[in-house]
Amino acid sequence: MFTLHAHSNYSLLSGTIRIEELVTFAKKHGSHYVALTDTNGMSGLIKFVKLCLEQNIKPILGSLVDDPKDKNLNAVFIAKNNEGYAQLCRIITTRKLKEDFSLIDLFSESLNNLYVITSSIELLKSIKFSQELKQNIFVELIVTQKAKPKTRELYEYAKENNLQVVASHPAYFVSKEDFKLHQIVTAIRLNGVIDNIPIELLEDEEYYLMKPEEFNQTWKGLPEAVWNADRIAHNCQVDLKLGEYKFPEYQLKEKEETPFSYLWKIAFQGLARRYQPLTEQAIKKLQYELEVIDELGYSEYFLIVWDIIREAKARGIMHLGRGSAANSLVSYCLGFTEVDPIEQNLYFERFLNRGRVSPPDIDLDFSWRERDSIIKYIFDKYGYDKVAMISTTVTFRARSAFREVAKVFGLSNMEISEYSKYIPWSTAEGLPSIVAKFPQTKSIDITIDPWKSILKYSSKLSEFPHYLSIHPSGIIVTKNKLTDYVALEYAKNKGLGLIVTQPDMYSIEDIGLVKIDILSQRSLGVLKETMKMLNEFGEDEEEENLNVYKLK
Repeated sequence: MFTLHAHSNYSLLSGTIRIEELVTFAKKHGSHYVALTDTNGMSGLIKFVKLCLEQNIKPILGSLVDDPKDKNLNAVFIAKNNEGYAQLCRIITTRKLKEDFSLIDLFSESLNNLYVITSSIELLKSIKFSQELKQNIFVELIVTQKAKPKTRELYEYAKENNLQVVASHPAYFVSKEDFKLHQIVTAIRLNGVIDNIPIELLEDEEYYLMKPEEFNQTWKGLPEAVWNADRIAHNCQVDLKLGEYKFPEYQLKEKEETPFSYLWKIAFQGLARRYQPLTEQAIKKLQYELEVIDELGYSEYFLIVWDIIREAKARGIMHLGRGSAANSLVSYCLGFTEVDPIEQNLYFERFLNRGRVSPPDIDLDFSWRERDSIIKYIFDKYGYDKVAMISTTVTFRARSAFREVAKVFGLSNMEISEYSKYIPWSTAEGLPSIVAKFPQTKSIDITIDPWKSILKYSSKLSEFPHYLSIHPSGIIVTKNKLTDYVALEYAKNKGLGLIVTQPDMYSIEDIGLVKIDILSQRSLGVLKETMKMLNEFGEDEEEENLNVYKLK
């Protein structure tokens, strides 16, 4: 194992290693396992697991957690098993959401499902060691020129206190040549100028991805530490069951009912309202669709969507389902959509079929004025520990990368604005050649610094995660606690109090959590206001015609 401590670019302006680069590096150098331990984050872990499994590499899942009040207190937590992974999700969530988070307090609870690796002598001296903790904690030894004095102290402390040691080599960038990029992203994170960043806030310039043979050569004098690294990796057995869907639970009041029997009942009640008289074609089509839904395990998902629609109707909130859900007679009978799929000869299989590998996609539009009340209802009904908005990872594009890197190099806002307006709204990759084509930039020589470096490193930041925002519509509901699957944090504007999943939509789908799209539609709000105005003027007939969501 060549590292127990790699930081990807998903560490949000801490590490600069792309996850693809980390996995490719491990594959190229014959590593059977590789660890990812981003700082206070797990945003990239699901993507990391997926890529590792595709390359037949064992992923080791962890995170470096520090104390917000004292950065000298820090430790890497690595999940031994699924319980350890869930515990890690809870630790990271607490670290992100609680202002009074204390790293030392974590050691008062059982950590038997986690390995703890730390090079913080301050932390080691602050915690009380139980026998269980001694079995699971390792003193992290790092050999770089800067770290050697501290490593000697740590080794002596470990031997004096009968603690295990482990060989490690933290990696924050791919190669030594990428140290400059690390300095730049650190300056962006600290909102400072690169020349003024205190050296103690930068990682060691030797923290690059070390090849296995180099790692083994470095630690040949301490085989015990290398053996412990291998033992940790060997003992970690986490299976996130990617692609296996974790459906939400709908609580039934009738004890004799099953989710499918209840769905069957309310669907046929809706059929009786929609079709008068009932036809054999409608009955057979509804039976077929319900059988497919049950066979694929989606009954409770449909019940939760139905419950949301029912609440919206009760509150008089304008709403409308759209997309391929309109092809479903079940959706029509439950009030998700207002298009008759039989009359319009729509194919259910376009929405859902036995060969589909992804869950159904039901998009629900609500009046832009009342959407938030529906979202609050979902949180209140299903529990704040089981519901969350999905994040979206905002990445660096050409303009944002240019502006941030230019600030790091000390350019004024006036200078940056003068030239950033010519930067296209595109990917930052290949930015130097893109900028060279613009006649507006002919007045500057982009072959000399600082422009040369600004464009070079802006290009390197292409598609780097910048910060987490909120997906415009995605919300997930889980059967168990959400932190059994993912870590949570505040979206970029913490003051709004909006909590999102750390993984984005694609990772949420990979781990099998099912999202519901609750969209905001301004036109529905306008329509409701129009109906209200017409009603005030006594235009009852017009109001009836406009009430497009009323059940037939």
